[in-house]
Amino acid sequence: MLQKTILEIRAGTGGDEAALFAADLARMYQKYAAKSGWSFFVLDYSQNALGGYKTFVAEAIGEGAYVKLKNESGVHRIQRIPKTEKSGRIHTSTASVAVLEEKQDVKLNINPSDLAISFFRSSGPGGQNVNKVETGVRIIHKPSGVVVASQVYRSQHQNREKALSILQTKLYEHQKSTVDAAHAQERRDQIGTAERAEKIRTYNIPQDRITDHRIGKSWSKIGRIIDDGDLGLIVRASEKKASAQS
Repeated sequence: MLQKTILEIRAGTGGDEAALFAADLARMYQKYAAKSGWSFFVLDYSQNALGGYKTFVAEAIGEGAYVKLKNESGVHRIQRIPKTEKSGRIHTSTASVAVLEEKQDVKLNINPSDLAISFFRSSGPGGQNVNKVETGVRIIHKPSGVVVASQVYRSQHQNREKALSILQTKLYEHQKSTVDAAHAQERRDQIGTAERAEKIRTYNIPQDRITDHRIGKSWSKIGRIIDDGDLGLIVRASEKKASAQS
């Protein structure tokens, strides 16, 4: 089944190194999407001076996209020696991943007065301006505090429609809970606070090992997994474990 999936990655503990790790994860999922035959659109991002991502939001569209990606939600941890580390010490940093299925058959009645809409210039990698006009759109839903943005299109109208679609998805998830506080806890449970102890998966570069702590299984050839998006074995193992528990 063709599914539209929103993928959010946020840098966690570890400063610039965490942002660089978030960029590694973004590249990994983009390569995995390509291997899966999916479309992959970068909707919004915020970079640091080194080219890492403080935040990264994308849309994956393809057969079974949400089913395959949903188990990626949680805190990912990396252990490696940063390029800027002169003493050779191993650093640990984290990034959080959240996966939401974009709802196609749900239309919520959103009061326009509840929306704060702003526009900005779309930017490319490194922060350079791609458009000379403000085609990027950011929307804040004031009652819930939910913020969404899109800068993938060259048209302000198209970016506005995409941002509203993402907002529909997020508000739908919001309303599934009986109270706002319950939803907030549910979301925190999914993405965590990006603290090291909340990890679902560890990428240990010096030992060439990726370990998924939920299923107690490890894989080698870490370069192929991160750099080339060879995530299939991990995704299938996570699916099998989740099916066994359901």
